[in-house]
Amino acid sequence: MNTLKTLILYAILCILAPLTLEAWPGMPMPELHVDGRYLKDSDGNIVNLHGFGQTYSPWFNEQNSKWGNYDVNACLKYNKEKIDQLLNAGWKMTYLRLHMDPYWSNTPGKPTTGENDISAFDFNRFRTYLNSVFIPMAEYAISKGLYVVMRPPGVCPEEIAIDDSYHKYLKRVWGYVSSQAKLKNNPHIMFELANEPVRIQDTDGQYRSNTDGCNRNLTQFFQEIVDLMRGNGCNNILWIPGTGYQSQYAGFAKYPVKGENIGYAVHVYPGWYGSDAIKPSQELGGNYGGGYEAFAAGWRNQIVPAAEIAPILVTEMDWAPEDYNASWGKSITGRMLGEGFGANFKYIADQTGNVSWMIFTGAEHLAKFDGKAGLTGNYTLYNDPDACLWPVYHWYKEYAGDDIGAPVSTELCLSPRAGKISDEQRLMPGTCASLALIAGYNGYEDHIDIDFQVDIDNPSVVAWDNGSFKALSTGSAIATVSYTYAGKTKSTEIKFNSTLFPFVSGYFNPSIWETGSFDPVTHSITTGQWGFAGWQYSSGLDLSSYNYLIAELDGPNECGVSFRVFDQNNYWTDPAQADFGNAKRAVIDLNNMKSTNGRSMDKSHIYIVGFWSNGGKAFRIRNVFPAMSADASGIDNITPDSGIEKLTDVYDIHGRLVKRNVKLSDARAGLAPGIYIADGRKIAIMP
Repeated sequence: MNTLKTLILYAILCILAPLTLEAWPGMPMPELHVDGRYLKDSDGNIVNLHGFGQTYSPWFNEQNSKWGNYDVNACLKYNKEKIDQLLNAGWKMTYLRLHMDPYWSNTPGKPTTGENDISAFDFNRFRTYLNSVFIPMAEYAISKGLYVVMRPPGVCPEEIAIDDSYHKYLKRVWGYVSSQAKLKNNPHIMFELANEPVRIQDTDGQYRSNTDGCNRNLTQFFQEIVDLMRGNGCNNILWIPGTGYQSQYAGFAKYPVKGENIGYAVHVYPGWYGSDAIKPSQELGGNYGGGYEAFAAGWRNQIVPAAEIAPILVTEMDWAPEDYNASWGKSITGRMLGEGFGANFKYIADQTGNVSWMIFTGAEHLAKFDGKAGLTGNYTLYNDPDACLWPVYHWYKEYAGDDIGAPVSTELCLSPRAGKISDEQRLMPGTCASLALIAGYNGYEDHIDIDFQVDIDNPSVVAWDNGSFKALSTGSAIATVSYTYAGKTKSTEIKFNSTLFPFVSGYFNPSIWETGSFDPVTHSITTGQWGFAGWQYSSGLDLSSYNYLIAELDGPNECGVSFRVFDQNNYWTDPAQADFGNAKRAVIDLNNMKSTNGRSMDKSHIYIVGFWSNGGKAFRIRNVFPAMSADASGIDNITPDSGIEKLTDVYDIHGRLVKRNVKLSDARAGLAPGIYIADGRKIAIMP
């Protein structure tokens, strides 16, 4: 194709799909730069990149089966073939994350304790193989229309500090790289300054993460590297990692790394940020069964503060069921706004608006992808809708502006995605329920950009904000939602019931720590061994109007159940604790609440409430409720002469609305004798 035709075609693509770039050999690749919170091309179009990664060592190239013995030509041949094969398979890639693997720069035969051990690093070897392996691979990728993000050899030690040996190591590596003529100011090459910092030295000398002192020191740690590279005249885009294995970024909002062309490099795996995982990460506060809202809340807390000031580049992320043994992340695609990891990640990234991302599954698997749909019960890694390859292949096509055809189905969905949207929806104060029009395709989902018109009859209970309904207090509300799609305007009513402690899937999590289960009808709970089950409030629950928080046990306690309350949004902090022992009630004095470490706690900001147990045996919770007196009961016996005149909404024991604005003392209000829920408590309507 001649140059003029190529430029015309590129111009047409920019007009039709200004937010995406697509790779093909010899394509014109515009220069990218950072403009505020966005990555943009030279014409000012917002660009989000989508790609994959390569690591140039025998082990990471199909586990020592393809080449070895520092054979440069064999390494280049294999990895160039993988790029060709995956592009020929139809992958719409726009960037490659290139690991300058320590296999080449470490002294051969010198023992190390792992990739975070730099004791075997040989600077002369690094210089040699930068020029014979890494630069040639970068140049080859660029010739195929791929931008390149280079990362340094190995990973960070678990503890780093300003001016320690690792800091000096990074300065030496990047000082040399940023002075190389083929790399410096190359408009198609970017640099990720480190891989997975965990903890950094705080101002008191201790090693932590995500404290104010750690955040300030982390910024200084990387600012010195940035300044060194800029001093070499290198203005390439630089991607800055956060602590917690590249999961903690809120501190950059207060202490941003300064300069031009700065973004933040993030890692996202199942179990991180409250997302669903088969194997959650304790270090990252992961849990099983978090669903969309928990994932979105964790993302808002840690990633959005950085995304509001700079672009985000996800440089590690994938998922697949564990049985395939072919992915780093262990989870399923699931459904947008519902269970699972992958579909929720895609929705969250798109909603954030300035997130570039990749899948870290090995390039050999991407190269084998043939685009043929699988059959239920006979899936493989390559066509299983719950493994990342199938949906991501199609999502990348959508990003690239390809015609993906009309959806098989469309559905208006509300998180947590369970039941029909016409059913009454349960919320908790401080929680959100996101609304989206979800399109179903052949084995994967996507969301359709829609403008919703929303009217709420009781905005003091539920508010509409940026695509989500947020519960502000307890009570009921009806939202009328209208939207236009495919030339037709539709309208629907959504009924909300907001209560403090609903035993509802998606709000009650039996697996905050260790895998548990629960029955929403009987309130029967089984935690994993030494596990924890309960409710999480991403925005904090305000109990300042009450004196006590009471939990009532319904049945025997054979597994050491204790009632616990956290005023920090982290399960691994010290809670207030009240053990049931042989009693049926556990009471926490909110006005004099102390943690297990003797710390005074704040009842106006409660983030986690729930139950710890030894695990293995079920226990039943009768009720959890705030109260003014320590002897208050969770079930009030309501009779015609009880004198309770308060108007309230009444629900059955399954949480379904029975009556609005009922006077509890009026036995003739149409309520048959029985057990109901009203005013956040269980009540018994007596004959």
